[in-house]
Amino acid sequence: MSGPAPARSNWAALAGFAAAAATTQLLWLTFAPITTDAAKHYRVSEGAIGWLANVFPLCYVVLAIPAGLVLDRWLRGGVLLGALLTAAGGGLRLAGDSFGWALAGQVLVAIGQPLVLNAITGVAARYLADDDRAKGIALGTASTFAGMVVAFALGTALPLRGLLVVNALLAATAVAGLAVALRRPPTYGAAPSAGGVSAFRATWNDRYLRRLALLVFVPFGTFTALTTWAEALLDPAGVSSTQAGVLLLLNIVAGVGGSALLPVAAARRGRQLHVMAAAVMVTAAGCALLALAPGFALALVVFPVIGFVLLPCLPMVLELTERAAVATASTAAGLIWLSGQLGALVITGAIGTSVHHPLPAFLALAAVTLLALPALRAVHAVSARRSPPPGIRPPDATRPARPRPPAAPHGGSSR
Repeated sequence: MSGPAPARSNWAALAGFAAAAATTQLLWLTFAPITTDAAKHYRVSEGAIGWLANVFPLCYVVLAIPAGLVLDRWLRGGVLLGALLTAAGGGLRLAGDSFGWALAGQVLVAIGQPLVLNAITGVAARYLADDDRAKGIALGTASTFAGMVVAFALGTALPLRGLLVVNALLAATAVAGLAVALRRPPTYGAAPSAGGVSAFRATWNDRYLRRLALLVFVPFGTFTALTTWAEALLDPAGVSSTQAGVLLLLNIVAGVGGSALLPVAAARRGRQLHVMAAAVMVTAAGCALLALAPGFALALVVFPVIGFVLLPCLPMVLELTERAAVATASTAAGLIWLSGQLGALVITGAIGTSVHHPLPAFLALAAVTLLALPALRAVHAVSARRSPPPGIRPPDATRPARPRPPAAPHGGSSR
């Protein structure tokens, strides 16, 4: 007599999360494509408008770990709270037609963002079957980049006030959909973590997770620096602001596609480290080409290619993190996001010091990107020696359908 049928993945929960995650990015970048118009509307400087986006990485650095601890203890409540704060922030921006109200709304959204984005590994681990988790994390991460695309598209199509109204409606719809999607309790995964200092200590003391966090510092920082300074770096080559906008849009659209496809294929074959090594080298080569021969025609090829290969590094790292952190998946994801945000702040700031000198800036970006290769080898070295407790799948072990572990870049092999 056969046993009960295995539980199926709850894709509705993943879809609800994806909508909420996309909304956080939509509200984050609301003012990015209309910086000049927004500055005139609110009668402030363009630098002040920039702070409407800059509050997000600053809040993330402070709140990433606390948000992860909350999510490991109360996954459904935590992610719903994050979505509610996002929707409330979107509504608060409509309370008054001034910069102060816009900033207050952005701060509220920035506080909610870590509670949503850190939940990506937890939602996958608790609602999706083992073989579906790589796909779920890839799609969940791709949704965040899709939110960026929508932000740019709506920003160029709507007047400011109408844009804020549409954003608020989308955020409210997303939180309602998430609440419906999470009505069913989680089906899979370990018991909720007790949270607190012990959960953070267990995450931080894991050398493998620390190496993964170090790894994501570089590609996340490179991507952010490239998108932040693209217009300024390409301006001396005659690339207009409109053309730069097209390049950035193509870059993110390609990243959405790459994030949905490459991590799943890499996980199926256990080749995550090889794929990330290739992405690092392609990105470095692209930056070097832009240093030597900047121009719109070359950038039209380089930017989409970089987006397609570099952005998928994040979901691949998150998927390996979910494998390694059983009861503290969201805290571990918070560590990964924290490192990525720090990389964005540090690398973007460093490249910004030479933004008026494109040749050394692009070459420096290529050199910094190559620093991810030693980090990749460090990840492999730790994973090869990793000995998990009985009954816990190792971080570099594959699902039953993926019989090989992640291979080391440059021909290395895992034991």
